[in-house]
Amino acid sequence: MNDDCYSDAERQAVYRAIYERRDMRHFLPHPVDPNVLSRLLNAAHHAPSVGFMQPWRFIRITCPELRLAIHQLVEQERQLTAEALNERSDEFMKLKVEGILECGELLVAALCDQRQAHIFGRRTLPDMDLASVACAIQNLWLAARAEGLGMGWVSLFDPPALKTLLTMPDDSQPIAILCLGHVEAFYEKPMLEQSHWAQRQSLDNLLFENYWK
Repeated sequence: MNDDCYSDAERQAVYRAIYERRDMRHFLPHPVDPNVLSRLLNAAHHAPSVGFMQPWRFIRITCPELRLAIHQLVEQERQLTAEALNERSDEFMKLKVEGILECGELLVAALCDQRQAHIFGRRTLPDMDLASVACAIQNLWLAARAEGLGMGWVSLFDPPALKTLLTMPDDSQPIAILCLGHVEAFYEKPMLEQSHWAQRQSLDNLLFENYWK
């Protein structure tokens, strides 16, 4: 018996959040309780980070005009992505790829500035700062699902344009636009799987032992 093991109910809750987490695109325009938002951001802030550098920064977007400007940046990239997809362009344009104008809270997750000072764990793998921010986003996502809120990660934007719009430092980097809020229902499967855009691969095809084969 492992004394550090959670109870059956607690373990099931953790796995439930993992398996029921969805990249949400459809939101209800209801506000998010400030206390809940605080809990979610604290969950994100307790993510692991390489060298304990804590490179995440979150910008809460409360200005309606700024939210609209971010939406316009995403729409520009959506059009360019469609062009780059060639034969799948029409199929892509039918997908809903964001909920920026509808969600209760809009956040931008970013890499901090002055990251070159953090060498621990990054000398040969400098992208570990990005991995650390991704962990913070995942913490936020899972906590949101446990709170009954949906979250969507939007990556369709031009980073320099968003950086300029948000007056971010030169050596910082926007990573994700995060739509957060109440939803009518969570998707039964990932939306892109439901839309037949892609299917989840078998773990057997992604797991190797000792050598890549």
